[in-house]
Amino acid sequence: MDGRWKQGELLRGHVAPGSQVSFKGQAVNVADDGLFIIGLDRDAPVEVSLSVTDASGKTQSHDYAVAAREYRIQRIDGLPQDKVNAPPELSARIEREGALVRAARLQDTPRTDFLQGFVWPCTGRISGVYGSQRILNGESKQPHYGVDVAVPTDTPIKAPAGGVVTLAEPDLYYTGGTLIIDHGHGLASAFLHLSRVDAKVGDVVKQGQIVARSGATGRATGPHLDWRVSWLEARIDPQRLVPPMPASEAKKPLKKTK
Repeated sequence: MDGRWKQGELLRGHVAPGSQVSFKGQAVNVADDGLFIIGLDRDAPVEVSLSVTDASGKTQSHDYAVAAREYRIQRIDGLPQDKVNAPPELSARIEREGALVRAARLQDTPRTDFLQGFVWPCTGRISGVYGSQRILNGESKQPHYGVDVAVPTDTPIKAPAGGVVTLAEPDLYYTGGTLIIDHGHGLASAFLHLSRVDAKVGDVVKQGQIVARSGATGRATGPHLDWRVSWLEARIDPQRLVPPMPASEAKKPLKKTK
């Protein structure tokens, strides 16, 4: 296996062609040449199991220890209730949109665009990190599964790797303008709070191609890009896929748009 057995990581492995791989009891997509990938969720358990069945039917199981990470936890009390939970009358819309997003990011295709590596969709100051979580009025909210880059509204957003667009929605309740790209083998990128979505469902995009513009749509407090990466149900840390943010970009102040 190539990669670190640590929460939030993506690992790559090879088996003999014709083999079958199972991770935590679920079948894994294996390419004709034996390539496969697996992702470790933010809250992956301390030990996981991977099994390989070769072409003759012989199965070998392997257990791996997973290193835990520490995450930023922020407690905020005294907030109005509408800042903690969405209005009940929107529950049907939220459920419907959640199903759309989930279906789009759970695509498990034979594409291998991820092999080219990843680049930043945009550059700027990192204003939010993977795994952080807020506790609002004593209620634990969903962890933040992406990396936030503070950039002005309408900043071009580029595909970090090639793939096919599986979701292109201009106005979801939580995430506003939302775009999802399938990079193959269950690995997908999601871009949230966009001011404009340029790519369409079914578009095949190349690494570096402009696919959207950043914004502050949905439940956002200011203009930024929220970039998320998932491997099927597991949420991956996007920063583990790209080089460090260039220091010159990370220190740039956010310019106000007209």
